Amino acid sequence: MKLRTILLAAALAIGTPALAQTPSSTPPQPKPPAHQPGVLAHPAASPDQAQGASATADKVDPAKEQAIRHLMDLTESSKMAQDLNAYVTKQVRDAMGQALPADKLSKFMQTFAEKLDSAAPASAITDATVSIYAQSFSMEDIQGLIQFYESPLGQRVVKQLPHVAQESQRVGVQMEQKGALAVLRDMSTEYPELKSMLEPPAGEAPGADRSPAEPAK
Repeated sequence: MKLRTILLAAALAIGTPALAQTPSSTPPQPKPPAHQPGVLAHPAASPDQAQGASATADKVDPAKEQAIRHLMDLTESSKMAQDLNAYVTKQVRDAMGQALPADKLSKFMQTFAEKLDSAAPASAITDATVSIYAQSFSMEDIQGLIQFYESPLGQRVVKQLPHVAQESQRVGVQMEQKGALAVLRDMSTEYPELKSMLEPPAGEAPGADRSPAEPAK
């Protein structure tokens, strides 16, 4: 997979709730950050948009900025920059691990990590996010969200929502895949070309109940 494709996938992942949970048999892997209710999930911004948001961040009222940063801490969205950095780094390591020997990979990743921290520092991403909050919510909105997220229910939402999003996505993907296979099998009478495409892999009994693939990590 080309590195450009990997980085684009990582960028688009910002706007998704969460990826499927990592199976317990494998070590936990970095995942794109999940957004919380009350926090807008924006598509990945272009460099020009990000630069504009960063410049606007300087104009945010100090009291409102402080309230926004407190809200981001409560919802754990203040960790987004670090989580995204870890996710992108993991994708690059996996891709370059197929092209470089282990001794070169270690040096490459060290240099990449240092340069990435300089090119896209976490503080700059957070500043840009503060600006997005400021443009999207009034001070009254921010204060109301803080009041909710400081409550026991709000903190429970913060802890449980990623799991709910992950499970919802997993179930949805399974249902969509099963539905698509059923439709394609039904259409194979009219489109015989589908029959060979729907045949099970060699060695697998026809009609075997195969578990749908998990969403790509």
